[in-house]
This record gives sequence, C-alpha cells and structure tokens, in this order.
Amino acid sequence: MLSEPTYLPARIVAPKIEAHFTAHQQASKGKNGDNVASPPQLEIIEAVIDIAFWASMRREEGRSPNISLALLQPSQSDKPLLFGEKLRLTPQNLIKLAPAVEQPGIHLGVWPDGDDLCIWGTTHSVPALCFVLEVVEPGLLVVKHRRVGGFGKYVNVAVLQGDQIKVLDENTMGIADCPQLIKSLQAMPLPAYMGESFNILVQLAASMRLHKRGGLVFIVPTGTDRWRDSIVQPVKYPVEPPYTAINDLMMSKASAADKLEWRESLLEAI
Repeated sequence: MLSEPTYLPARIVAPKIEAHFTAHQQASKGKNGDNVASPPQLEIIEAVIDIAFWASMRREEGRSPNISLALLQPSQSDKPLLFGEKLRLTPQNLIKLAPAVEQPGIHLGVWPDGDDLCIWGTTHSVPALCFVLEVVEPGLLVVKHRRVGGFGKYVNVAVLQGDQIKVLDENTMGIADCPQLIKSLQAMPLPAYMGESFNILVQLAASMRLHKRGGLVFIVPTGTDRWRDSIVQPVKYPVEPPYTAINDLMMSKASAADKLEWRESLLEAI
C-alpha cells in the first residue's frame, strides 16, 4: 500500500503535475501514431517524488545517487532489461541500484504492482508523455517527459529543490537563469570515431569503470546453468529473460552509411 508522503512539496506539486500530463495526453489524441503513455495518477506522482527525494538524501559508499525513474510498463519500452524479480520502490533499493543507471539515457522502469510501486528493470526508451523523474543531486529533482513527435527531446514540467518548487511554463520559460536545470539536461555526447574494430569487452570494462564502484564480467556458455555453481546464491538482481540488445547489435551488419548510428546504439546498449 502506498504510504503517505512525508516530503511536503511532493503533495503540493502533484496536482499541478497531474493536470499537466492529463492535458497533454488529451491534446495528443488523434494527432499521430506515437506511442503515448497514460497520464500518471495523483497518488503515484506523490509517492514517486517522495521516495526519490529521500533516496537523494542518502549516500552509498560515500556517493549520492543520480537516478532517472520512468513510469511505464515493460511493454511500452523497446528491448527493456527485466529483473528476475521486481523490487519495491524504496529509497534503499534506489541507492543500491543507482550505480547501474548513472549514465545518461538509462531509466529505472517503475509501475504499480497491486498496492505497491515496483521497479521492474531498466530501459533506454520511453514513450511520449511518459512521466520521468530525474534525481540530479541531493534534494534536487526534475520532473519531465518526452515530447510527442519531438525526436527524443524532453519537456521539463517541474523542478523541486528542498522546499522550493518551480513549475515550469513551457511556453515562456528560458533556461538562462536555470544553471541547475541545464546541468540536469546535458545530453550524452556522440561517441568518437572508433576505427574499424570494436572490442565489446573493452567497452564493457570502460562502462563499468565510469561508476567507480568496481565490478566483474562473468563470461559463460549458452545452453547450461552449471556456471551458477560458481556464484554465491541467491543472485540478488538477476536479469530474466537475458538482455540480448548487445548481442543483437553485434550480430547485425551495419552499412557504411549507418555505421555511426550502429555504434551509438551499441554504446547505449552497453
């Protein structure tokens, strides 16, 4: 059951955020064939903001979390990474998962499961008008959504910093006076040209090193589970079914014209 929010700004700003998403969802009907998310409910908005705020105030191994939460079902995402077991949306679970989703463009997928909100996995793709909450730094949250037909660009709905609330007017707002907002919207740079060779293990190692928490790549054969005997059980965050986006891209052959786009997609999948 969703608990009452203890972060007061979550309750104050939630009705305005709900009204924004509802109005945009109604305005988008019949305009195009975009996959449009359903507007989030008031109590869910309150709960997600409340949990994310308290998670932002915690530290794991001396580091504050940088997280992006997307409110959607796995079926609304393209090639999501699914956890073997859903995790309750709690501050503790968020800070434990934060190192895995710190790179830009990765979202933790959140959706109601019975009376609880649960984290079902991660995704790179979200539908238009999908509620996204970004934890930028301790106490600083940004609520946004992807534009309808907007080539992946986001509309910022609200910024919450401590007890301060800024509901953004998308028609008149300028970003010159919002350095923290600019920081939260910095896009991932395009990958540099990497020559004809692409070592997937090197790229995996580089990605793991970015979060500075350590890690281990375990290469195992397909068609057998005997490798599980080498791992302390139970595995806390299993991925089921296996995440195949990297393998699918490695098996595909990109033409010369599409090579840069293929490399961008591969780096994003990593």
